[in-house]
Amino acid sequence: MVTLFLAGDVMTGRGVDQILPHPGAPQLFEQYVQSALDYVALAEREHGPIARPADFSYIWGAALAELDRAQPQARIINLETAVTTSAQAWPGKGVHYRMHPANVACLSAARIDCCVLANNHVLDWGRAGLAESLRTLHGQAIRTAGAGLDRAQAAAPAVIETASGGRVLVYGLCTADWGAVPEWAADRKQSGVNLLGSLSPDCAERIGRLIGPQRRPGDLVVASIHWGGNWGYTIGAQRQAFARCLIERAQVDVVHGHSSHHALGIEVHEGKLILYGCGDLLNDYEGIAGYERFHPELALMYLPELDDSGGRLRGLEIVPMRINRFRLMPAEPAQDEWLLGMLNREGKALGTAFTMDANCRLHLVL
Repeated sequence: MVTLFLAGDVMTGRGVDQILPHPGAPQLFEQYVQSALDYVALAEREHGPIARPADFSYIWGAALAELDRAQPQARIINLETAVTTSAQAWPGKGVHYRMHPANVACLSAARIDCCVLANNHVLDWGRAGLAESLRTLHGQAIRTAGAGLDRAQAAAPAVIETASGGRVLVYGLCTADWGAVPEWAADRKQSGVNLLGSLSPDCAERIGRLIGPQRRPGDLVVASIHWGGNWGYTIGAQRQAFARCLIERAQVDVVHGHSSHHALGIEVHEGKLILYGCGDLLNDYEGIAGYERFHPELALMYLPELDDSGGRLRGLEIVPMRINRFRLMPAEPAQDEWLLGMLNREGKALGTAFTMDANCRLHLVL
């Protein structure tokens, strides 16, 4: 068996960057907010003072003990920020995220193996910002997927070796339906992201033709895809069909979806796991009102256990957390119950159900 740690958006820029030991320039170009420090003030108004500077492990809080307990062989997140000092904000884009490169140790503090960069924020500070992000992450021995200096690099998998002698191949993909700028697509001569042209069966087959020659016996394949809107539980027939096609035609073992700011329903198709939307794991959104019914303060750690000889899902444990003062804390009992009810409600049409153990961890019923 191989245990993975999967998470949705990890946004360590903007306000989070400001509390770390090496905050970057706080200037923003948003309609209503011109300083990243304003997001720190919002969080402190909501939950109390944040001691600064926080050490690099601070943001992970209780999640570090859970990772030590589970001992996943591969730790994979969607990094929803550029890691750069670039001042060239992408013109016409309303929100720009960046973390100072000297704060990249906050990712190493959780021993992250792979940062998926195929998303709608990695080029917020231009192609120079992307290049610096890649250099910085690779300098920390953190693998990347879904963005590169050309199309080949953006489409190439991150390769994580496992203790059993196999590998986890992570392919980063994104769509233009929610925030990704079409000009960000990598090509033969230009850096960018691995942007999908469509969610068609033909597109899934093209991905399969890329994966096939790169896959060895014993490998597990994760398709990590940034797609869909930030709010709402609707998955849609097109997304569901494409996720299933990735399993059927591209031989993908796990579909790792993200972009939604809250968790979505979960499906198991032909014995393989589909996470349509993992929700945010870390962000600086505390104190921002308007979406309370989705409980965006709740964050989920996904720990699937896969058969290393075929990628079949053998178990899925989910650890509920809550974001408080830019730090992951254990969810409260009422929040655990709400998450359990939500996943069972949304999973009903997808054929999945969860139970909760005495430690308030959620388990997929197989």
